[in-house]
Amino acid sequence: MLFQVGGQGTRPTFFEMAAAQQLPSSLRAALTYSFGVLALRRPVFHKVLDYEDEFFAILMLVLEAHSLRTTEASFAESLYGLRRRAVKIKSRRNGHPGHHAEFSNLERRQKVLSVVFLVVLPYFKSKLHSIYYKEREARLQASLWGDGDDRLADANFIAGVESVDSVGQSAQTTSRRHLTKKIQKVIGVLYPWIHASSEGLSFAYQLLYLLDATGFYSLGLHVLGIQVRRATGQELMDTSSRISKIRSRERERLRGPPWLKAVQGALLSCTYTVLDYAQTGLIAAVFFFKMMEWWYQSAEERMLAPTVYPPPPPPPPPKVAKEGIPLPSDRTLCPLCSQKRANPSVVTVSGFVFCYACIFKYVSQYKRCPVTLMPASAADVRRLFHDM
Repeated sequence: MLFQVGGQGTRPTFFEMAAAQQLPSSLRAALTYSFGVLALRRPVFHKVLDYEDEFFAILMLVLEAHSLRTTEASFAESLYGLRRRAVKIKSRRNGHPGHHAEFSNLERRQKVLSVVFLVVLPYFKSKLHSIYYKEREARLQASLWGDGDDRLADANFIAGVESVDSVGQSAQTTSRRHLTKKIQKVIGVLYPWIHASSEGLSFAYQLLYLLDATGFYSLGLHVLGIQVRRATGQELMDTSSRISKIRSRERERLRGPPWLKAVQGALLSCTYTVLDYAQTGLIAAVFFFKMMEWWYQSAEERMLAPTVYPPPPPPPPPKVAKEGIPLPSDRTLCPLCSQKRANPSVVTVSGFVFCYACIFKYVSQYKRCPVTLMPASAADVRRLFHDM
């Protein structure tokens, strides 16, 4: 059994941790959507989308570093009132069974490595993911159309003799291309195993955390010796005072003439304001993105939905021919034998119901409906399994 000491907050639920982990991906989707809309009017924003991974990594690097420095929590965890605490599991003494956990503030090394696990590793994983899919697409194209190098060699052969300089440049370019292809092939082979191992370990840790079998939500937290706890009221109050002390020390470190200090102080104030309102602004961006996604999805569904028309009215009943057999007043009787219908069957061309034996014999002989005299054959006789 595991006990905790040190007056730290309680353990967050699995759903709180899952929501905090999902927030960066929602934020990235919101920013990508916003820049995509802006790129429709300002093509310069296409460059931002071309380097989407790099811009988002820089943004998260600033936010995560600032959040870990001031609140000792990641950007998403701080929004949910969570804090990261260094933990040491020790055996209980005096013969008592179980273990107890001692929590303390994060060390500088743990903060730096937390940024690595939160920003750097996901960035490299995203780049490996894109390289893997490009390699898979290239293999698919090569299986359909052949290797691009072969086509290029054929084109060079047809073009004729090249100059010596161009031949040297072509050889150098070819060697680089071969090296790049080898690296891509290695990534194409190893990435599925890396991805499967990462997802499997993540699933195992989350399952153990859900079952309360471990206090570490992920492998990265376990490696760093960090557990996430709910912040107490005192910790939330201490966070504000800590931020004020950090900013006061940074202002005291300013050097130079008075005018330079004033400029540096103004820049620091602007930086602090942007960082303070970054959480609110980014969460508002996620909310706006979700709202616009729902709005446009609903509008698209309405546009693509098929038009629903009212059902057409039933056709008018066929008229009884003057030379035809009159209909009995009792609708349960057969017009041919004037008896209660046995094995009721309908003539599809007119809709009137008869006994199967009566109507089959009549239609086979006269090739018409006995009531309306409309042309009919034995194939137009259908058995009814529910007679009104």
